[in-house]
Amino acid sequence: MLFGFILDPYNYPFWILIVTIIFVVVALISRPFSTYVMFTYPNAKYEAIGNPFISDKELNRVIDTKDLLNFKEALNASKDYNLSGDNTYEIQQSLDDNLIQTIKMMQKESSKKMNGFFNTFIEKFDIYLIKNTIKYKLENKKINDELINKAILPTTKTLLQKIMESEKQNISEILKNYGFEKDVIDAVTEDTFDLLKIDTTIEKYIINKFKDIKVPYKCESAKHKFVGTLMDTITIKNILRAKQLGYNEESCKKLFLGEGQEIASWKFKEIAELDSVPHVISGLEGTSYYDSLKNVIEEYNKVKSVQVLENALDSNLLKLVEDISTKNYVTIGPTIRFIVSKEFEIENLKIVAKGISEGLSTDIVKNYLVKEATS
Repeated sequence: MLFGFILDPYNYPFWILIVTIIFVVVALISRPFSTYVMFTYPNAKYEAIGNPFISDKELNRVIDTKDLLNFKEALNASKDYNLSGDNTYEIQQSLDDNLIQTIKMMQKESSKKMNGFFNTFIEKFDIYLIKNTIKYKLENKKINDELINKAILPTTKTLLQKIMESEKQNISEILKNYGFEKDVIDAVTEDTFDLLKIDTTIEKYIINKFKDIKVPYKCESAKHKFVGTLMDTITIKNILRAKQLGYNEESCKKLFLGEGQEIASWKFKEIAELDSVPHVISGLEGTSYYDSLKNVIEEYNKVKSVQVLENALDSNLLKLVEDISTKNYVTIGPTIRFIVSKEFEIENLKIVAKGISEGLSTDIVKNYLVKEATS
């Protein structure tokens, strides 16, 4: 009887039910659409700006400039750069400023739901200053006041100031008050502190922040894949460096940041137990990282520098980020690609500026540049 009353179109409950159903359906349909709308303008802008200085053509153009003045003028001819400075340090600092200004521009023109992502990306640059300041303090080394000026975030500046002014035994409490995880605090309070462990736990801290940040609806999968790929790349770099330096198996196993996109705990354990850089590369067969490393193994064997391998991994990261962008083109994909590519673009330009000022040959400079891998 009650059911029939509700379904009777001549009664108010029927129309209330119909309106409710329509409202729910519209909400379900509009939610992903609203996400697409919030990324339409930013994504179009990033596509228009591009990242020219991770490609051979534009890099060759600036490498061939005869001095820093011509280098600066060549970049300033682009609407995306307005460099200042007369020497290498000042120009490199101006390039760093350009990167931060770009990220802040992205943040301003994106949905507020992306604030956490951009803030964490900026914090990623500051984390190395924090890590080095902590290690200097624990080792009783003099800490240069200039470190504070290099920090980007106001909270980082305050944190560095407190670490510099405190006694060693108070560092753990300072870090706790700033939200650092228990692993980091335990690492700095051990009687015999382990610098390798401190490095790894602080890297884990920033990776976990990326994992935990909220992003708009339909964007979590792309963010998750990006973070996993970033973790894998850092982990492989750490292991390759450790093997090059002759670290033992126990020390290598301390470098695990957690399970990434492809490097699970069992795979990490497997490669950590291998005894050389070439064996680690072979152990990565079947992953997205193997081909890029295999292609430069001969060069590595000639120069015995892991820089060759790290550059190959960075180029591969750009390629994997491009894939994420393509598969998530109407949401967060182009944002991730643009910000990661911009970071490498700035690093490339800083290397070129250094090479020009020191009169290095084009071939030497090119060895240090990271370019997007071709398909």
